Amino acid sequence: CDFFRGSWVRNASQRAPYTPSSCPFIQAEFNCLKNGRPDDFYLQYRWQPRGCNLLSVDGSEFLRRFTGKRIMFVGDSLSRNQFQSFLCILYTAVPVAKDVKIAASGQITTISFSNFGLEVMLDHTEYLVDIVREPSGRILKLDSIEGGKLWLGIDVLIFNTWHWWNRRGASQPWDYIEVGGRIYQDMDRMLAFEKALFTWAKWVDSNVDPSKTKVFFQGISPSHYNGSLWNEPRAWSCIRETVPVEGSTYPGGLPPALFVLKKVLRTIKKPVQLLDITNLSLLRKDGHPSIYGLPAMDCSHWCLPGVPDTWNQILYNLIL
Repeated sequence: CDFFRGSWVRNASQRAPYTPSSCPFIQAEFNCLKNGRPDDFYLQYRWQPRGCNLLSVDGSEFLRRFTGKRIMFVGDSLSRNQFQSFLCILYTAVPVAKDVKIAASGQITTISFSNFGLEVMLDHTEYLVDIVREPSGRILKLDSIEGGKLWLGIDVLIFNTWHWWNRRGASQPWDYIEVGGRIYQDMDRMLAFEKALFTWAKWVDSNVDPSKTKVFFQGISPSHYNGSLWNEPRAWSCIRETVPVEGSTYPGGLPPALFVLKKVLRTIKKPVQLLDITNLSLLRKDGHPSIYGLPAMDCSHWCLPGVPDTWNQILYNLIL
């Protein structure tokens, strides 16, 4: 069964796997209901794969099966979106809340479910490859991945990068790009993305033991800033969107970054499962915080509870 092909089905009686008040891990910009979003229609849809069904997440069963394991999400704020959803799903299954411990060290956040010996971690890194401060400035090194030392020995790794690759100006966290021993002021961002992914792919092939570590890649999480892509040319963002795109195909097509990602994944010798959430998320123009998150319009991240819960439901079905 292909869990990633299907459509969104409304069920008005459906309940989210957790509520904002029941989970302490949702950061403010994802907490759309608390921030005043007036509708909760976006919580009434479930993903229905074509020709099969997804098992609901059983947090208690997951905690039991993954006793003593370490799970790490590695990537940008979309990884954090999924990480927090994952934590909330497990947290609702923990009998005693005080048995959950939080620790932060550098770019790593660790949540320990101490009664089960399970650690769920987030390594916040926008590009997967390294950014190094040198006298000349901040260098984005497309063929260096020293940060991968933090990923060794982890039982489940869920990677992601894309959101930051087109950042420019003040929000761009590097000054120069280095690849192949040469320094560039800039380069085609899709090409840079591809080169970084190949560096990550080499890391996986060189460092992952498939008998001990499962590797996933989150896929490309889409944004919704152009209504013409979902046949609503008057919509300039996701604001006031309350229902998904109908059907199973997004009118605007798939983002080019997804094809680059799949190209790189085909070259990896070790098993890596693509969590191919792009198409199902493209259909959810209604799932973003819009004005009920960050101070600026946000049609890139996702409300919690919300769409990332489905990403994690699929992950659950693939991981067990």
